[in-house]
Amino acid sequence: MTSTSNGVRVAIDGPSGSGKSSVSKKVAAHLGIGYLDTGAMYRALTWYCLDAGIDLDDTEAVADAVAAMPLEMGTDPKAPSVSMGGKPIDADIRTTRIAEVVSKVATNLAVRPKLQQRQRDLMREIAASSGGVVAEGRDVTTVVAPDADVRILMVASEEARLARRSKEVHGGVDETMLAATRAQIVDRDKADSTVSSFMTAADGVVTLDTSELTFQQSVEAVLTLVERATA
Repeated sequence: MTSTSNGVRVAIDGPSGSGKSSVSKKVAAHLGIGYLDTGAMYRALTWYCLDAGIDLDDTEAVADAVAAMPLEMGTDPKAPSVSMGGKPIDADIRTTRIAEVVSKVATNLAVRPKLQQRQRDLMREIAASSGGVVAEGRDVTTVVAPDADVRILMVASEEARLARRSKEVHGGVDETMLAATRAQIVDRDKADSTVSSFMTAADGVVTLDTSELTFQQSVEAVLTLVERATA
């Protein structure tokens, strides 16, 4: 497989539960390149603001926190990590406490361009150091890396997305678990869709529907697209 001089760059967008995170990590590991979870950066900023006592409704203060926070992203796809000033916060940013308010940060129009620039810089650094990068999130294919070698919008039916995330977060798919998951996924997607388009592919972006695909089939579909684009 050939790549650009700075390494192959793969951008994957999609709604919650589409499989983009797990598939992206597996693809990056298979290709032996780096991985970047851009969504985790919004969660990390949310955690930092709460920890520092910054009001999430204070849009300017939250935007200023982007430069101030000592965020460190571990980009090994087999063991990705998120730390703040050396303190691991991987588990903390996945809690309900963060999930319930992260949209306040993600929809902050003063925050997005600043974090997006950090994401561009990180993608460049990761690709240069590891021979490539798979970055996934909400608007990676359109705003962060519209010139990526491979751009994919990964989607799935609401039913499939709820079931996947419910199993992941709550360990099952009974009515109560699905209801709790719906509040976190559907409501967040609705809020985020006001500032980011991640349900319809932009020009040049390939749509991959994983509703009926197994995890391995989803991985193979992405790898096929990468091979075609870089061969």
